[in-house]
Amino acid sequence: HFEYLVMPFGLSNSPAVFQVLVNDVLRDMVNRFVFVYLDDILIFSQNERDHVRRVLQRLLENRLYGKVEKCEFHA
Repeated sequence: HFEYLVMPFGLSNSPAVFQVLVNDVLRDMVNRFVFVYLDDILIFSQNERDHVRRVLQRLLENRLYGKVEKCEFHA
């Protein structure tokens, strides 16, 4: 039995499947203070700290992780 632990982006449907997953995970935030394009998540807000915390918590709850060295946070 073989099971992927990460999304294999070499498969033709992988980007679309991943986009649907992230949109579903962040569904109540998208277009309110989050914009998602594949693995890029843009958080726009007057209350930056709270919204960043909420997005990161939601990703963690759904076992979606990012590499800190690939993240950019700006005020």
